[in-house]
Amino acid sequence: MTTMSDPQQGSFRLSMLLNDTRYRSYTFQFIALLLLIALMAFLGINLVRNLAEAGLNISYDFLGVPAGYDINQTLIDYNSQSSNLRAAMVGIINTLLVAFLACVTATIIGVIAGVARLSKNWLVSKLMSVYVEIFRNIPVLIWILMIYTLMTAVLPAPNAFRGDNATSSMFLDAFAFTNRGVYIPAPVWGPGSMLVVAIFILSIIAAFFYRRYAVKLLFETGKLLPTGWPTLAILVVPTLLMFFVMGSPVGLEMPELKGFNFSGGIQIGAPLIALWLALSVYTGAFIAENVRAGIQAISKGQTEAASSLGLRPKRVMNLIVLPQALRVIIPPLISQYLNITKNSSLAIAVGYADITATLGGITLNQTGRAIECVLLLMLFYLTISLSISAIMNVYNNNVSLKER
Repeated sequence: MTTMSDPQQGSFRLSMLLNDTRYRSYTFQFIALLLLIALMAFLGINLVRNLAEAGLNISYDFLGVPAGYDINQTLIDYNSQSSNLRAAMVGIINTLLVAFLACVTATIIGVIAGVARLSKNWLVSKLMSVYVEIFRNIPVLIWILMIYTLMTAVLPAPNAFRGDNATSSMFLDAFAFTNRGVYIPAPVWGPGSMLVVAIFILSIIAAFFYRRYAVKLLFETGKLLPTGWPTLAILVVPTLLMFFVMGSPVGLEMPELKGFNFSGGIQIGAPLIALWLALSVYTGAFIAENVRAGIQAISKGQTEAASSLGLRPKRVMNLIVLPQALRVIIPPLISQYLNITKNSSLAIAVGYADITATLGGITLNQTGRAIECVLLLMLFYLTISLSISAIMNVYNNNVSLKER
């Protein structure tokens, strides 16, 4: 018999935090969290006190001071009188540029090499094996320096293209390969050019949905629609029609040799090319192994069943093997994209002005604000790494098996 003074059955008591197994683990975790917060607070306060005593108060006012140095390759307006913040933005954009280019190129190289390693052609398979083993086992910094050295030593100087005594000539009268970099035509945007660009973007989207519809129709009805020439027609025909309707609003500015260097067009500097190619071929070797492992994880019975239905090897690979292999390939592929982004910090070895070279190099040395610059560098790489992981994990969830 219970009375009003007795505790109700199932009521919570403080003693249950230690005695009840349902709450004990949460109690210990909460205590550990408080101790960790206290430790971090103590270290932070101690750091700030010691910096103040040494006259090193943390301040980011230096970001508004003129940088006082030039940057050889910029995608936004910049000069030596721009602020250190502007120089850091140039470095961030340059880092994102080379990381994006290397991720795309490394993926293409890796997929081709991974599939080729499983080829029944002995020569192709062995060549890809040699590529993977060589590039995987030599540090990427050595590849960066090697490619940069070859470019600057083998390719001609710009004055080799001069006049009747020229020892080199431009490729298709539009592309110049020199030891300073590659010069390519630059687009000139006239009135109505943005409409042409918009049509091209819409054409890409339409081509994607057409190929998706063709695959869906094949799985639902077995009807095989052509995908090669319709995709090309969707991409090219609407854009060309709009280009001529608008009176050819997009032109090309060709690079021309003036003085000791080329002017006009777009210059892709030798440091960018060396870094881009080195990161691509190096990481492509790792991606090739991921692709090979993903393909080999698929049961041979599925490929044999698809072949028995009359599907060609290319169709079997595109429709049966690769869609399933993506579930195995994507998780390690995320790590390779992160490695590309972090390895791009080696750009300073060849003089490419990424965020490490600008904010973590010249700006740090000129201002003496080592702690602030390093903290900003850490924040940038942490943010970009988490962003890449988040985007790729969303895609990974879309291609993963859905439980019913």
